[in-house]
Amino acid sequence: MLASLAWRNIWRQPVRSILSLIGLAFTSMLLVFMLSFQFGVYDTMKTGALGLFDGFGQFQPPGYKDDPDISKTMPDISSLEQQITAIGAISAVTARASSFAILANGERSFAAAIIGVDPARETKVSNLATTVSKGRYLKAGDSNAIVLGVRLARNLGLELGDRVTMLGTGRNGAVAADVLTLVGIFDTGIAQMDRQIAQMPLARFQFDYNLLNSANIVALRGNKLSDVVAAEPALRALAAKNGVTYLNWRELQPALSQMITLDFSTSVLMYATLVIVVVFILLNTLYMSVLERTREFGGLMAIGMRPAQIGAMAWLELIFLSFLGSAIGIALGAAVALYFQHSGIQFEGMDEIFAQWGASGLLYPRLSLLSAFAGPGIVVASIALLGFIPFRHILGLEPVSAMAAA
Repeated sequence: MLASLAWRNIWRQPVRSILSLIGLAFTSMLLVFMLSFQFGVYDTMKTGALGLFDGFGQFQPPGYKDDPDISKTMPDISSLEQQITAIGAISAVTARASSFAILANGERSFAAAIIGVDPARETKVSNLATTVSKGRYLKAGDSNAIVLGVRLARNLGLELGDRVTMLGTGRNGAVAADVLTLVGIFDTGIAQMDRQIAQMPLARFQFDYNLLNSANIVALRGNKLSDVVAAEPALRALAAKNGVTYLNWRELQPALSQMITLDFSTSVLMYATLVIVVVFILLNTLYMSVLERTREFGGLMAIGMRPAQIGAMAWLELIFLSFLGSAIGIALGAAVALYFQHSGIQFEGMDEIFAQWGASGLLYPRLSLLSAFAGPGIVVASIALLGFIPFRHILGLEPVSAMAAA
């Protein structure tokens, strides 16, 4: 009975109720869309930055991340790769070997990070091949081929088909020297990568640097980053079993992780401010409504209705109104988020900024249960909690004095 009375009371003042619903719906819609947009941008940035080169996770020898010495290797790579692919969330793995070397062309020479990769496997983990702007990427059967970043090739004065001399230090301190042919130039838009990275076939790298069948890194990828994150306990257990270290996406991209954390923390403050303002405006409106109905409540008490029942009825009015407004807002916010989730939102002139994270200026929201219900849920919970204020006021009413109120 209280619920039906509360529902009817909402529509006794239709203009006031509709205005309250509009405010709640707009707030909820804004929260749903903004959270969906934020989560979508974060996913795009993480997938772009990790997919460009690092992979969604990596296995490395202990201590290699802090001190990338070529002597720190993982033997029996094939066995480790098979164990990793046996985990359902992992769709692709690739072994890499890495060292620093001097690349020279005539009188020009520059230091670079030389990375040996398996071309067939690398393209399933890394998107670097898609950024090749001149020539081609490495392919199976290549022997003395090399691909360079556009800035590194420019600094060395190299064109496709030119030969470049590599001089480094092998695993046992021996000289690692080779002459390689430039077959491709990639342009990631990330200055550091384009200036420092060079890739060559893994087998040739292992021969030059005396690594035999060893590697320094095994990178992996899944269909979705969230799948790999969910499989992290199994991946860490596998790493411990093989005496190696597993690095998740946060450890591979700490700067990106910190940036996302900072951005989300700042956004939470903004969302909290919005929720507080809307909740107190609505509460003030409904509390004034309760004060205006003091005589009505006195009459109800006079005919036998207890103050607690009247307070509960007023509380239910508040809760029903917040549920209805939030439900409308969730529906509208989800519709807007789903539309842009398919069409994307283009930010003109922002391509260079997003390129440093491997993303473009076209961004997509990502609607999820969390983004759809977190914001409106907090609004409803806050209103329900603060509804105790008018409830307590009603508990203190006396029938005679209430009926005599102006």
